[in-house]
Amino acid sequence: MSASPASSPLLAADGLSVGFLGAQGWVTAVADISFALEEGETLALVGESGSGKSVTAMAVARMKAGEAGTRAAGELRWRGRGGEPVDLLTLRGEALRRVRGREIAVVFQDPGSALDPLFTIGDQIAETLRHLLGLGGREAAARAVELLRLVGIPDPARRAGEYPHQLSGGMRQRAVIALALAGEPRLLIADEPTTALDVTIQAQIVELLRDVQRERGMAMIFVSHDLGLVAEVAQRLCVLYAGQVVEEGGAAEVLSAPRHPYTRALLDCIPAQEGPPPRGIPGTMPNPLAPPPHCRFADRCALAVEACREGPIPLLDVAPGRRSRCIRWEALA
Repeated sequence: MSASPASSPLLAADGLSVGFLGAQGWVTAVADISFALEEGETLALVGESGSGKSVTAMAVARMKAGEAGTRAAGELRWRGRGGEPVDLLTLRGEALRRVRGREIAVVFQDPGSALDPLFTIGDQIAETLRHLLGLGGREAAARAVELLRLVGIPDPARRAGEYPHQLSGGMRQRAVIALALAGEPRLLIADEPTTALDVTIQAQIVELLRDVQRERGMAMIFVSHDLGLVAEVAQRLCVLYAGQVVEEGGAAEVLSAPRHPYTRALLDCIPAQEGPPPRGIPGTMPNPLAPPPHCRFADRCALAVEACREGPIPLLDVAPGRRSRCIRWEALA
């Protein structure tokens, strides 16, 4: 018997694959990714640059939907406000516009490129409110000021009349968060939202995202390469490598007791106050045009044995709610 809408997750990816057409042919950026996200939960996607984490997040938001040279396969089941799950990959036109921005919103990593330099902050938020919620001009302008106040921008009425270049980097990122919240989404995708900020401002933005999430009961997909930030915000964690999920589980459990050598290697890269210096990961990720047919991490892995190169490695259940794409995961236990 299939699950009822009320018992199904808010979002479920099943065999999600995304490819792009390049000069040398199709590149599969993410391959056969599956995960589930519950109401109010934060799922973190982590990995090196090029691992596929941002591509996965943008596929959920359908940011490349319909573009030439892009293709997606699998399923992205979304339980919208209507209650009945729909496959996001099948949505087109008005059906897609009703979801994107209104139910699923994105905070991008570069606030400078996410804001239009030709319009004031308030006008940009008000225009979004008019488009998504159908508010009138005065109501939208007033609501824009309230959203700026919500994200901690001082003197929001004055700031609403300023242009992006008149705000600091941290204030611009707060404005981008306000813009994302305008449609009252049920899922917020934060794509490395602190990368362009200094450490002090990073902490403030992360705290803001957590506060807003708790206040509104939103789910969140948090994309990052910073495991320290992930430990603060996420309940569940997917570690991606070369377009595949290599480990999945509760964030605290994965970070304290990894069950994949790549996760262990990422943790070893973090500087510690005491003990040995951080270690880099030798080698490079495989060519995305021709990924190996066996374990994609084998050539960089100190635990690799002959069996690791004999064929594809599936995601193995290693504990309740924990999966690892490693046949030698017990060596890390």
